[in-house]
Amino acid sequence: MMQTSNSPASSFRHTIMPSLPQLLSGRILHFAKLSATSSYESHSTKQVKFPKKISRKTGSPPRNTQNLNLEVSPHRAVSAVRLMRIELGGAFADLLNEQGKGSGENEMGYVERTLGFRTRHLEDRDLRLVTEVVGGTIRWRRYLDHLILSLCHDESTFRSMEPLLLQILRIGFYEITKLDMPSYAVVDENVKLAKVALRSGAGNLVNGILRKLIVLKESDSLPAVKVDGDDRQQARGLATLYSHPVWMVRRWTKYFGWDEAIKLMTWNNSSPSFSLRANTGKGLTGADLVSRLKMLKVPHEPSLYLDDFVRIKTGMQNVIQAGLLKEGFCAVQDESAGLVVSIVDPQPGESIIDCCAAPGGKTLFMASRLNGQGTLFAVDINEGRLRILKETAKLHQVIDVISTIHADLRTFSTDKVVEWDKVLLDAPCSGLGVLSKRADLRWNRKQEDMEQLKHLQDELLDSASRLVKPGGVIIYSTCSIDPEENEERIEAFLLRHPEFEIDPVNRYVPEDFVTTRGFYMSNPVKHELDGAFAARLARSQ
Repeated sequence: MMQTSNSPASSFRHTIMPSLPQLLSGRILHFAKLSATSSYESHSTKQVKFPKKISRKTGSPPRNTQNLNLEVSPHRAVSAVRLMRIELGGAFADLLNEQGKGSGENEMGYVERTLGFRTRHLEDRDLRLVTEVVGGTIRWRRYLDHLILSLCHDESTFRSMEPLLLQILRIGFYEITKLDMPSYAVVDENVKLAKVALRSGAGNLVNGILRKLIVLKESDSLPAVKVDGDDRQQARGLATLYSHPVWMVRRWTKYFGWDEAIKLMTWNNSSPSFSLRANTGKGLTGADLVSRLKMLKVPHEPSLYLDDFVRIKTGMQNVIQAGLLKEGFCAVQDESAGLVVSIVDPQPGESIIDCCAAPGGKTLFMASRLNGQGTLFAVDINEGRLRILKETAKLHQVIDVISTIHADLRTFSTDKVVEWDKVLLDAPCSGLGVLSKRADLRWNRKQEDMEQLKHLQDELLDSASRLVKPGGVIIYSTCSIDPEENEERIEAFLLRHPEFEIDPVNRYVPEDFVTTRGFYMSNPVKHELDGAFAARLARSQ
């Protein structure tokens, strides 16, 4: 059933500025509830009840700790609990990554509820380390497990390891092999955590395995990963060496070749940079944003492709704590998404509909481009996120052109007789273009997901096409680099809908982003942006 906001017909206003990470993630579909006929969700997560306390093996003596433990490293305790929440609780890594005021206290609350004790207060440096350790440990999980398994010498020991103990080992292995932290400190602090959070025997195990690792690293003799044999064996080796799922490696080597697949995995394993968009809806410019970043001493550089966008590699914590996002001064938005809005090319006075609007980054940007003239209708199946979107529209002062519609696009398009000038379908997708920011996503995707996604994307594209007026355009976009979600979906659509034809995007984005068929494609390795795709399709008069 379609539901609209209480504003007049020209006010299906919607916009969003949820937490920072929601804007970083793109529109990525979770498959737990997906079937060919089910409703879809733009960006949901599996809700698994996470235990209040970590269970220990049967027969283990009860832990007797004080509520406050000043010996355990705070960043390691928080990192271990975060990793547990991500792997066992179904949380998104990026949704746990906000480092604003009060986040340290929130994180320590999770530690106390999970492990039964608190450490000292988290300082800014601790929070930065948590971000680095959690993100890095997730990215390198497959490789780290290869090392841990090699040093256990007994696969059954590794396979039966308690989840918390495994996370502590992964943290220690990451800190030693990838961060080059002082070895003695890594061993000492992780042993303390294992002993206090679990038991003395767990600490002894951590001590023994980490010390073995240090000896091997110092002698440059870490367990090697073999990349040889047939294609399947080589893919398994690359998957371990670069820490990606085997199916993903095989898919990328098939479509892009071995060299490009390796470059892509290397990019995914690097620390991501972020882009900020000045909120022109409030009359602010890129120059205003640069001035504020200078005041905050945040290193930055202007976008190579878009006015009012600024790139930052570090300093996001300063941006958040200064209130720039909460005040609506700017928004976190990758330039790849901003270029999709350039392809929509919103013009004052136009009527536009965003068919899968949440989390709303593109909706906000389009609204600011309308300059208060025109209407922007935002449809999404998730009512709660539409409410957040609407609140953020007010914050960004673009509510006058945005209206929200709570509906399943597939139902909405069969009931609606209105036709729009422009239709944006930013479709639910695998998110394979944003793996540098969504470190956990690579482990949550399955190859069979791709078939389900393709069917859903076809359904949504057919539905969105019914909303385009004669002479209007539909823009189909994803945050994926997979040809089956992108070019192949457009080719299949054009066979079903001969009334549409490709409208080349070269008038709207730099030529470097334009494919031979006239589509938009951002390449993470080539452009140092998230991977994204867009096709502009014109309907005949």
